[in-house]
Amino acid sequence: MKNLAIFDLDNTLINTDSDHSWPQYLIKKGIVDAAETEAQNEKFYQDYQNGCLDIDAFLKFHLAPLARFSKEELAEFHREFMAEYIVPHISPMQRMLVQSHQMAGDEMLVISSTNEFIITPICHLFGIHNVIGTQLETGEDGRYTGDYVGTPSLKEGKITRLNQWLAERGETFESYGKVYFYSDSKNDLPLLRIVDEPVAVNPDAELEKEAKEKGWPILNFK
Repeated sequence: MKNLAIFDLDNTLINTDSDHSWPQYLIKKGIVDAAETEAQNEKFYQDYQNGCLDIDAFLKFHLAPLARFSKEELAEFHREFMAEYIVPHISPMQRMLVQSHQMAGDEMLVISSTNEFIITPICHLFGIHNVIGTQLETGEDGRYTGDYVGTPSLKEGKITRLNQWLAERGETFESYGKVYFYSDSKNDLPLLRIVDEPVAVNPDAELEKEAKEKGWPILNFK
């Protein structure tokens, strides 16, 4: 029976936060108002780290610029973004961690609160094609609308989206020998607490404390 290896993305498989970096890229490109965007971006990032993010307000801010461009234009932006803001923050050890599960024949999945537009190409860099991110709405014109659909994959929402993904495959947790989950954030404690093999990666203070109390492995890639 194969295992399921689940990974958070930001500050877990990459040593940066793609959700936080994307607005910085847009500021550098001159696409958004620098002062307002920087202030909002920092506020939401601190709220996320403090575990009190208003996900609806954040997504309204974060997704609005996507509606201004075609998906082809956005794909080109993303290639620039990934080369400058993401690839330099991937360590050999992070690549090796993924490869160790791939070589073991495990099913691979990334589940992130970051939206699917940002995370999907990054996951593909690792050879991971099962990707759960906050889902984006597409309008009749083929562009993103700036809104999201379904349950955002944040906190308990990750459990909801994971169960939906398993159900679509006709599976449950019991379909796998072991279920691993790697994460850096206290926001992921709901899911970490229900898997067979929780692993803290670059953990924040609250996650590190619980990991030590419960004897979970702790990995540091920074």
